Amino acid sequence: MRIVIDPGHGGSDTGAVYKQYREKDFNLKVSLLVRDHLLKSYEAEILMTRTTDKTMALKERTDFANNRKADFFCSIHHNAAGGRGFESFIFNGTVPDRTKQIQTVVHKEFMFTAKKYGVNDRGQKRANFYVLRNTRMNALLLEVLFVDNEHDLKLILNDQFVRDVSKAIAIGIAKALNLKEKPAPSPDPGTLYKVIAGSFNEEENAKERAQFLSNNKIEAYIYPITIDGTKFYRVQAGAFSEKKNAEDRVAALKRLGIPDAFIVTEGKSDPEEPPQPEPIKGFTILGSSVLAASNLQALVKRINPNAPNLASLYIEIGKKYGIRGDTAYAQAVHETNYFRFTGVVKPEQNNYAGIGATGPEEPGASFATPREGVTAHIQHLYAYASKAGLPEGETLVDPRFNLVSRGSAPTWVALNGKWAVPGTNYGQLILGIYDKVIDYEVSKLNEQLDLLEKTKQQLD
Repeated sequence: MRIVIDPGHGGSDTGAVYKQYREKDFNLKVSLLVRDHLLKSYEAEILMTRTTDKTMALKERTDFANNRKADFFCSIHHNAAGGRGFESFIFNGTVPDRTKQIQTVVHKEFMFTAKKYGVNDRGQKRANFYVLRNTRMNALLLEVLFVDNEHDLKLILNDQFVRDVSKAIAIGIAKALNLKEKPAPSPDPGTLYKVIAGSFNEEENAKERAQFLSNNKIEAYIYPITIDGTKFYRVQAGAFSEKKNAEDRVAALKRLGIPDAFIVTEGKSDPEEPPQPEPIKGFTILGSSVLAASNLQALVKRINPNAPNLASLYIEIGKKYGIRGDTAYAQAVHETNYFRFTGVVKPEQNNYAGIGATGPEEPGASFATPREGVTAHIQHLYAYASKAGLPEGETLVDPRFNLVSRGSAPTWVALNGKWAVPGTNYGQLILGIYDKVIDYEVSKLNEQLDLLEKTKQQLD
């Protein structure tokens, strides 16, 4: 069975836009999750009209499916312009009964999952959409939710909801097309998969981790182990005969903010130790601010007296996320040319990191307040530097957070070619500005030391 998944819009065609959110990004995220679940669980060939943010004409999409003689075509969109909820479409002309049956199965499977989130069922509909009219196979178009409805938008930004409904779409497609399930891998007899939720040099730290897990209804216990002559206290959070269950537990731990969880395999062979990560070389994005907000601000004001007072916000919000807020401020200085906004981003956007800005036709995201803009910047850095969930109580405002390959840039130099393209020295330029502020702060400290020394001499 050959299935084509079509993420609607893309590239210069943003689809619906509301606040800083763009339909094309949501379409791609859901489509990729649908693809991944189908590939993982069912015997089928899955093709994508696009897997990146690229522009595709409607004819290109239908030609893609027709030329490959696909058996089924599913176009995934998000709605807008007044409304709330989910709806599905097939062509309003002559279609086989099989197309109607597929629509019914997929629609019902989606709503079975979505109803627990309070999603409104707008019904099974028919329309003269190009991709439904010009495909030569059973075709379905889904409008997941409305990006400009606040209730729906909260769900669209909820990762668990997106994972759940994407899986529901995949299951619906599989049921409708009678796809054969892939056999589950058989567990090795006598093999045990232990989930380790942290290894600590200090037993007290291990006890704190175990208590944290207990508070989150995960049973854990501590056992000592010696590796290369060093004693560690491991916190075990489950042992499973099936690896899939252990992997699910690791994923749950990571959602709780424990990114270093891993699996130890015990059985017929020697215990399998987790691969030792390469030490991070370079100045990391994660860390504490060391520079004073007043000195950060003073240096910028020398060049642009009208620069907004944002340094203290960067340090405050950076601390919540474990991000070097003072260096993030240096990045904002670089992105905005000392807050003179000489590029495509304008001051009223409160977008100090150039998030989503790709050219004159796409000036990027806009944020309601300076605090929201700084938060989005810090969150975007957090996405690159960490695989953990957002800190407790924090709300996602970065519209491109979920498009980042989590943890792919632990250092500022590692942002080269990721934050800015080609950006071969992007990180170095940020650190160059940061270095200037360090020199400035050192000079101020020296002035203070001189004053203290002179004052002390006066006491003699």
